[in-house]
Amino acid sequence: MLNEFDGDNVVSISQKELGVTWDVDLYGELLKIGGGKERMTAYFNKTGWPEKAPKSEAERKEFIASLHKRKTELFMALIEKKLLPLRPGVAKLVIISSSAYLCRADSTFRLIDQALEKGVKVAVCSTSNEKAVSAIVSCLLGPERADKIKIFAGDVVPRKKPDPAIYVLAANTLGVDPSSCVVVEDSAIGLAAAKAAGMKCIVTKSGYTAEEDFLNADAVFDCIGDPPEERFDLAFCGSLLQKQYVS
Repeated sequence: MLNEFDGDNVVSISQKELGVTWDVDLYGELLKIGGGKERMTAYFNKTGWPEKAPKSEAERKEFIASLHKRKTELFMALIEKKLLPLRPGVAKLVIISSSAYLCRADSTFRLIDQALEKGVKVAVCSTSNEKAVSAIVSCLLGPERADKIKIFAGDVVPRKKPDPAIYVLAANTLGVDPSSCVVVEDSAIGLAAAKAAGMKCIVTKSGYTAEEDFLNADAVFDCIGDPPEERFDLAFCGSLLQKQYVS
């Protein structure tokens, strides 16, 4: 949903007392792992835990949770100050189907308006922290839209993408058939989750995922886009659903 950081806004975790820094390239690799706390844990398991980190598994979980909480607070501060712009077309999309349109917290606004106007159910499904996702939706899309969008995020499911659990939960909660849903994703793990849930999936590639394998996607674009350069709209999403009924 948000633009990637530019050179002056490196995606990083930098704690002097930990001696840990994540630059853009490293973060791009870590994004292949679903979930912020899971990414942090995988990183330390591979590179070694900081000297000041606790030794027991239970204490390390608390340690990771505290780091992730701090990262979320910093991220939410940027969101609330509106320092991170939306990707083209985001201010207009989110879960489409004849029934619903499920969107990752990374792709969404012209289409949102189109969907809501047509009475299509809209949701955001993300492995990110629920508070951070809610802040994005509320601050960047506005409270009026936010009130109409259901959010499924963070630890609401026990297994993160590429597991389909979050999309299955969303469909069940919204009361829609997965085969009547169109997901907008931007990563291979998100695509795998959507397809495993039995949903159509459009991929809008990001700077981090441009080289990933999206052969299983129903459509692939560089972004959603804003008029006059929009890549797809609600009608296109509907056409994907109609194709599944053609023999």
